[in-house]
Amino acid sequence: MPELTGFWAQQLDAYFAGTLHNFNLPPSSAGTEFQQRVWHVIASIPYGQVVTYGDIARQLGSAPRAVGQACGKNPLPIIIPCHRVISATGLGGFSLSNDSFELGIKRWLLTHENAKC
Repeated sequence: MPELTGFWAQQLDAYFAGTLHNFNLPPSSAGTEFQQRVWHVIASIPYGQVVTYGDIARQLGSAPRAVGQACGKNPLPIIIPCHRVISATGLGGFSLSNDSFELGIKRWLLTHENAKC
């Protein structure tokens, strides 16, 4: 296996170049059982597509707010692409924030993936 930092750098370079759509790494083992369930669902969202917090909540038998909180605790936000999770009425938050800087990152990532929101 290549050196870990080199591996991550290659994966991220390929993502930002638009040639990598799915990261070849398992999700983090950090987090609660519920958070890991949410992250597993998020990791399966195809490149360039979005789902709502409510969609994930219905799939897991939970509430949209709980899904949003799990998204905010995501330790690998590009690898586990929480930017692909939006609210039913708009963009939603990003990294437990509604700050314009963080939302700008979410917008940029979705634009980079040509996601239809």
